Amino acid sequence: MSAAKKHSPLDRVLGQINKLDTASLATLAQRLARERELFESIFNILQEGVLVIHADGHIEYANAAAHRLVGVSGNALQGDLLWRFVPGLRPSLEPSLDGTAPVVTREFELTYPESRTVRLYMVPFHPDGVDSGQDPAPRFAVILSDITRDKQTTEERIESERTSSILLLAASVAHELGNPLNSLTIHLQLIERKLRKAAATAADTAAVQGSEFRVQSSRKRRASADNSKPETPDSRPAASAAAAAGVAESIRICQEEVARLDGIITHFLEAIRPRPPDLAETDLMEVLGEVLHFQQRELEDRDIVIDAEMAPGVPCVMADRDQLKQVFFNVIKNAVQAMKPGGRLRIKSRADDDYVYLLFGDSGSGIRQKDLAQLFQPYHTTKADGTGLGLMIAQRIMREHGGQIGIESREHVGTVVTLQFPRKERRVRLLE
Repeated sequence: MSAAKKHSPLDRVLGQINKLDTASLATLAQRLARERELFESIFNILQEGVLVIHADGHIEYANAAAHRLVGVSGNALQGDLLWRFVPGLRPSLEPSLDGTAPVVTREFELTYPESRTVRLYMVPFHPDGVDSGQDPAPRFAVILSDITRDKQTTEERIESERTSSILLLAASVAHELGNPLNSLTIHLQLIERKLRKAAATAADTAAVQGSEFRVQSSRKRRASADNSKPETPDSRPAASAAAAAGVAESIRICQEEVARLDGIITHFLEAIRPRPPDLAETDLMEVLGEVLHFQQRELEDRDIVIDAEMAPGVPCVMADRDQLKQVFFNVIKNAVQAMKPGGRLRIKSRADDDYVYLLFGDSGSGIRQKDLAQLFQPYHTTKADGTGLGLMIAQRIMREHGGQIGIESREHVGTVVTLQFPRKERRVRLLE
């Protein structure tokens, strides 16, 4: 033991303990009890689990956080073996319990009472008042830290950096694709115009040839008295017209596909190069009505019933009208595509002191639990022809408006999407 420890106040008192009377001993015992209670309270408010273990794994002390991490209550850990509660640690930790390693660190997974990642930090020590020569076997202070959230944050940051790199590369590719697509669009339009012009010329030629044929046939009938087979007009113009119609249909399909590709690129570039919202006082119900009117044809074609239940006097919010339309369009389109013809889309609004809410509930097939956590990831889609960007863009827009988007779903029942907007006056208070 060091000289500092031998000359501590407690050591001096303990050195004279045989000379203390009963009253002094009682005072000393009360003082020690208060100090023990104080240290117990301090250790029990720590977020980290603290244990003191022996070389054989027996637990001498465990604070409240250690019990919570391991998933037991009371003082169940004290006096028991650590391996009984965390058996996977024994092969990794036992070789280090000879006391030669100054510091031991480990990371391990706990599955009970819930899945989490824990970092272990272990240091050997000799208790105060016990000379290492008298008790050569050290005890070990073990600190357990729940690093689940930190690990998730690190993984998300790494994934975000990797995604950003991929997106930047893809953005340059998308930009380069835009030029040939524009060229294709222009030349398809030119071909379409030339085809229409050629069709018009062919029609005029056919009309002239038909007129000449009728004149010639009339003359021949007058000049000939026999019963020869009547002549028929040239069928080549009709064949040319049919071929032209086929080419026109092919051009139309090409134009639609080029437009679809251009739309994908536009959405992609909007997703990775967002512009800040141009905030103005906005009536949510008015914007929603415009989007529903725009999608009316698709809703009617699929026989989708809109069941709107709007709370009276829904307050205005500060929002970018165009970006809001994009959010509503994506949410409604996803709901429509998730439902069979004849489905029902319920739209509700409500407000409290802080937020305005819009809820979109569909009667579709729902979303699998494994897909729910990835809905806002770029390029994750459950649709064969989806881009996986719509919900990511919607989430970004909602966040830039100070709001949130939430999704709840049950398979074979349906999905509810909740859009949460801060009230105009609340947003002002937050900014001030």
